[in-house]
Amino acid sequence: MAEVVPAAARTRRPAAWLHALHALRSSGALIALVALLVFNALFTNQFLTLQTLNINLTQVAPIVIVAVGMALVVATGGIDLSVGSSAAFAGTLAAVLLSQGEPFAGSTVALVCAFVLPIVAAALFGSINGVLIARLRIQPIVATLILFIAGRGFAEMLTDSNLRNFSSPAFSRLGGNFLGVPVQGLLMLVVVAVAAWVMRETVFARRVLAVGGNERAAVLAGIPAQRVKLAVYVICGALAGVAGLLNVAINSAADPAKIGLGIELDAIAAVAVGGTLLSGGSARIVGTLVGALAIQLLQYSLLAHGIQDEWALIVKAAVVLAAVYLQRR
Repeated sequence: MAEVVPAAARTRRPAAWLHALHALRSSGALIALVALLVFNALFTNQFLTLQTLNINLTQVAPIVIVAVGMALVVATGGIDLSVGSSAAFAGTLAAVLLSQGEPFAGSTVALVCAFVLPIVAAALFGSINGVLIARLRIQPIVATLILFIAGRGFAEMLTDSNLRNFSSPAFSRLGGNFLGVPVQGLLMLVVVAVAAWVMRETVFARRVLAVGGNERAAVLAGIPAQRVKLAVYVICGALAGVAGLLNVAINSAADPAKIGLGIELDAIAAVAVGGTLLSGGSARIVGTLVGALAIQLLQYSLLAHGIQDEWALIVKAAVVLAAVYLQRR
């Protein structure tokens, strides 16, 4: 005779399963990060050194900064493929300004312009994306693909597709160390802390999540959805500009063909692994940081143990696939 399962048990088991999936999605990146830290501490030579910390921070900081902006965009139900090109244009513009001849070169005016104008230009790129998406109703992946293609072309036009070197000790400090820790790592933490506070405490955050959760309902509730979308794309563009400045500050040179190359994919991966729903309506800023750190440390671990780079990329893709699968579940 077949066993009769009580109705309460039949409903309790799926609920427990969904709860477990939700917990895994929420803390999976943190669990992976801790596991990778323990593994490397035990089995990777020279892992627990300041040099290794600095290498990983230097590599992951620009990705995290861009990923924070990407998380805001994704929270509205959008995507931004143009951040790499925005970073390339901003970094190249800074190098061009700092490599001008006398009396502009080396002046305080040149330094201020090299910090401010590239970020403004990248924010302008973001505003173009915002207008195309919010006002003209073009799909985000199509709208941002336009500057993904054209933005790097604009950057190459600034230097005729050539490498541009410059000498500015003051600007290069952005790529240096402070008390033994990379300045860009400290800047990364500041960006994450500010964004996390904004998303936790402000009305703007509630509007972002409302637009991503149900834009039509948000509009009926009086939320200016178009302005919210425009704002998040401007913020995302500006943060991409900051990432571009970090790149040229480290190298004291700008290669428009390589600055920010592929950073849009790394940023999206960090957002997905960090637990932000790619369908919109949520933004896990600290989770994005943890996701980026976990991906970076995974790639470092594979390379440190002799795994070829192409296999490391395949493993990273599998991790992103698993994160997206958990979101769908």
